[in-house]
Amino acid sequence: MNVKLINQTKNIVRVILNEPQTYNSLSFKNLNDLIRIFNKLDNDKNVKVIIIEGAGKGFSAGHNLKEVKSLKKKVKYQKLFNLCSKLMIQIVEGKKPVIAKVHGAAFAAGCQLVASCDLAFSSKDALFATPGVNIGLFCSTPMVAVSRKINRKSMMKMLLTGEPINAKYAKEIGLINDYYSKSKLDTEVFKVAKKIASKSNLTIKIGKQTFYKQLEMPLKKAYAYTSKMMTINMMAMDAKEGISAFLEKRKPQWKHK
Repeated sequence: MNVKLINQTKNIVRVILNEPQTYNSLSFKNLNDLIRIFNKLDNDKNVKVIIIEGAGKGFSAGHNLKEVKSLKKKVKYQKLFNLCSKLMIQIVEGKKPVIAKVHGAAFAAGCQLVASCDLAFSSKDALFATPGVNIGLFCSTPMVAVSRKINRKSMMKMLLTGEPINAKYAKEIGLINDYYSKSKLDTEVFKVAKKIASKSNLTIKIGKQTFYKQLEMPLKKAYAYTSKMMTINMMAMDAKEGISAFLEKRKPQWKHK
């Protein structure tokens, strides 16, 4: 199977792109598998955090160019790019936090996938790029995700030159949260995932969805919307339990409702 699922714990699941011979390309098959898997995990009450990573030498080189070349018809190209966009939107709009764990290269749609995740951590030697311009195909869909995470000048340089950036620079411009040595990457990512998994499912769901929606709104509308969402959140059992636990200096017992 080209996409593997591993239960790290009861609440933390690893999604592994497992096609190292194509550098974990985002082919039609792999995109469909990822969409199906993310949908399944998003509706699994036990799953609290999803970690996505690549097997072999690196994270993902993006679309399979051999497959892309073989499509030939406009309708097939459109179908491929629409399918890829569907996956990225699904990750952003999903209920569960998704963490990208990156080693090696994350290029083109692979870089898009990293940017679409809520959090991203990499090895020190990781490289990120939107190199489509080098082959005459501008990285238009990848730039949607990446440009929402980094500043415009940095984005345009990546798009116009096609040159890869290293983990240090990726952190500086906000594409990833942090980077570690290969030996420490697993431990550090799991540490963050475990911390998130200890929170209320309901609170995380409300918070993630509210965060992305308010980003697209004008200031006054964003405040009106988030005030409404905080009120809804406040009426939940977990908010009442969390406040009581804080005041009583004890650990909260989440009901996830």
